[in-house]
Amino acid sequence: MSKSVDEVIMIPPKKRARRDDNEDSLSDLPDCVLLHILSFLNSKHAVQTCILSTRWKHLWKRIPTLILHSSTFSTVKLFATFVTRILTLRDSSTALHALEFQRRGIIETKLLTMILNYVCSHNTHIQRLEIDVTADVCPILSCFSKCRALTSLKLSVCPKSYTKTLFPKSLNLPLLTSLDLAYFTFCGSENDCAEPFSAFTKLNSLVIRGCKVKDAQILSISSETLVDLTMHRFSSKFSQIKLSTPSLFTFTFTGIPVQKICGNGLSSVRQVNIDAPDYATSVEYALVLLTWLQDLVSVESLIVTSTTLQVLSLVPDLFEVKLPSLCNLKSLEVELIPLYSGFLLFYMEEVMLKKAAAKSRKEAAKLRKAFKAGLKPPPIPDGIVGFLLQNSPASKVNITTGCPSSFNLKQVEESVKGVKNINYCSKFAAPASSAVPASAAESASAVAPASAAKMATNVDNSDSMLWPDLEHGPQ
Repeated sequence: MSKSVDEVIMIPPKKRARRDDNEDSLSDLPDCVLLHILSFLNSKHAVQTCILSTRWKHLWKRIPTLILHSSTFSTVKLFATFVTRILTLRDSSTALHALEFQRRGIIETKLLTMILNYVCSHNTHIQRLEIDVTADVCPILSCFSKCRALTSLKLSVCPKSYTKTLFPKSLNLPLLTSLDLAYFTFCGSENDCAEPFSAFTKLNSLVIRGCKVKDAQILSISSETLVDLTMHRFSSKFSQIKLSTPSLFTFTFTGIPVQKICGNGLSSVRQVNIDAPDYATSVEYALVLLTWLQDLVSVESLIVTSTTLQVLSLVPDLFEVKLPSLCNLKSLEVELIPLYSGFLLFYMEEVMLKKAAAKSRKEAAKLRKAFKAGLKPPPIPDGIVGFLLQNSPASKVNITTGCPSSFNLKQVEESVKGVKNINYCSKFAAPASSAVPASAAESASAVAPASAAKMATNVDNSDSMLWPDLEHGPQ
C-alpha cells in the first residue's frame, strides 16, 4: 500500500537531526509531490530542474500543468522554439490539467494552431485554460467546445485590426465556473438582445474586458449562480445591461458608465467597486452613474475613485437628490487618482462657478479669480461624501492613494469636512501573487540551492537543445 503524502513528508525528528546540512531534503519526496510542486512553476523554470540529477532529468515531462509565457524569453523566436520542443517531448500519456499561454506581440498562425491542436488532443482532462494572444480573427473557441471538463476559461484575443473574434451564441461547457473574456464580440438575436452566457449553468465569476455588442441594444446576463461580475472598458454602442443574477454579490466596473442597468439589476449586490475615468465628461454619463447608485439597496462596501466622484458631481442639482439606497452601507473607500485630462477639470470648474453664482455674484467673481490664479477643484468634490452617506452616516470612510505627493491633504480634509469616522492612509504595496501557495513556493525555491550543489553532467546534447537560452537561468 502506498504511503500518503503526509506520511512521506513527515520525517522523524531524530532522523531529521542526523541529516547533513548540505543534504538535499527533496530526495525524500515521491514523484507525485515533486510534480505537484513543479506544476506551480513557469514551464521554462520547471524544465531547468532537469540538471539537478538523473532522477530529475525527465521529471518535467510528466507535469500536468503547462505555463508558457514569452516574457520569460529574450526573443519570441526562442519562445516559439521552446514551445515546439516542450509539446513534442512532453509525455503524451500524462493528462494535461491546466494550460497558461501568453505570447507578446502578434503570434504566428503556425504556433497558435499548434497550441490549439494540443489542447484539442488533451480535451478530456483539461480543467483550467488561459490564452492571451494578439492574432487575426480565428476559430479559437471551436477548439474548446469539446473540453467538457473545463472549470476555468480565460481568453484574451486582441485583434490586429478592429475586427474582434465572435463569441458563439451557445457554447456548452457544463462545469465552467469562471469565465474571463477580452476583446470578443457578442452577437444579438431577433429580440434585440445578446445573451451569450445562458448555457453556463454553474458560472460563479464573469469578467468581460474590452468587449462589444453587435446587432443588439441589450446585453443580457442571466445566471442563478453568478456571484462576481467584473466589466472593464466596455463598448458604448449599446444602451442597456440586463441583469438576472439573484446571487450577485460583487460588482466591479471600470470605464465610462454608458449603459443603464435593468432587470433585478444591482439590488442583491453587497460589494461594489467603480472607477470612471476622467474623460467621462458628460452629464449623461453622470446621470447613468447616479442611477446605478440608486439601485444599490443592499450594498455594504463601496469603493470608488476620486474621478468617479468628480464625474458624479456633474449631475445638475445633485445634492437635492434623496437617495433611496445605500442604507446598509458600512464602508466607503475613496481612492485618490491624479487627473490626466483637463476636460473634467473644466467641467468641474463650471459646476463650482454655478453653485457660487447661486449664492452671489461676488462669490462667483472671487472663485473665478482664484481659478485664474491656479486654484484647482478638489479631488473629492465638496459635500459629495456626505451625499453618499445620507442614509448611513455611521459608515467608515477610508481615503487612500498610491500618489500621496500629488494631493494636498488639507484640501482633501476640507472637502470632506463634517464627515465622521474618517481615516486617511497611503495605498499599501500590492500583495504577492496568490497564484502559488506559500508551501509550494517554499518547496519550489529549495530547488535553486540544490542545483548549485548538484550541477549535473548527465544531460546529453539532444536534450539540451530543448531550452535554447535556459542554461544560465531566467532572463
